[in-house]
Amino acid sequence: MPQLIDNRPAIVLTMGDPAGVGPEIVLKALADPSVASLARWIVAGDAAVLERAEAVTGLKLSSAELRDAGMIKPGEPFAFGRLDARYGAAGLEYVRAATLMCLRGEASAMVTAPLNKEAVTLSGRAFTGHTEFIAELCGATESRMLLWSERLSTVHVTTHVALRRACDVDPQRVLRTIELGHDAMKLLGFERPRIAVCGLNPHAGEHGLFGDEDQKLILPAIAAAKEHGIAATGPHAPDTVFLQAVRGAYDLVVAMYHDQGHIPMKLVDFEGTVNISLGIPIIRTSVDHGTAFDIAGKNLADARSMKQAMRVAAKMAASRLAASPVSGN
Repeated sequence: MPQLIDNRPAIVLTMGDPAGVGPEIVLKALADPSVASLARWIVAGDAAVLERAEAVTGLKLSSAELRDAGMIKPGEPFAFGRLDARYGAAGLEYVRAATLMCLRGEASAMVTAPLNKEAVTLSGRAFTGHTEFIAELCGATESRMLLWSERLSTVHVTTHVALRRACDVDPQRVLRTIELGHDAMKLLGFERPRIAVCGLNPHAGEHGLFGDEDQKLILPAIAAAKEHGIAATGPHAPDTVFLQAVRGAYDLVVAMYHDQGHIPMKLVDFEGTVNISLGIPIIRTSVDHGTAFDIAGKNLADARSMKQAMRVAAKMAASRLAASPVSGN
């Protein structure tokens, strides 16, 4: 009997901080047949930790291949919910391994469970977030964060920087953010995404009454995007544009800084929001929640965000593979 060819994309999942909810949500998500069937899943983590998570959840890792990092050894002291430099180093190693798999072509995308920034920093590594770390490994200099849900999507001009720095608007950075967001939305199935760009100031500056950054710096970036054929409008008043997007007027909102975009996303659809890294040569999605040390190891973690991140990664990977030229012709 001829062997069937599995055309599903290979996608690697990172386990996140070993002491957080990552191991639990990975097991729970893979236990859902509708998610497990979307790809050939590979887990970058530690066997010793997954065994403990299996004992907690009553689930087995049966629908994925495990790439054991060997960072947490069998029999050594371990506890869920604990801030530990060893766990920070382990979580970062899973991300490094998964990124290299994607760069080598062994996987078409990666999905990350949450890391704890303090634990990683305790390990001796300066760390501001997944996106920046992965971008560094990829040699990328213009990474961005896109938050996607079925109700609202937002891409950020700046994320993990002080608000004072975020207010120094760079028109070229705004333009590049619009472009990256546009390309990502096309990969997600939007033929011509409708993009609303937020202003920086209240009421988008109210024609200069509350600051001139909106007219002098953001508006030219929008005009340049339009010249490139992108359906971008603005700058819009930040306090109303997200509601308009939720009601269907726009497919994507460009936020000027972290909280401007994160607050409406988490208010509208916290569990269903997926974090997507842009400006890097690989596909990376992630849950949009933290390590939740307070409930780790108690079988209380909700895997809905992880499942959504896996669905989006599978969709984007399939779209990219379909658009790639067939080799050998």
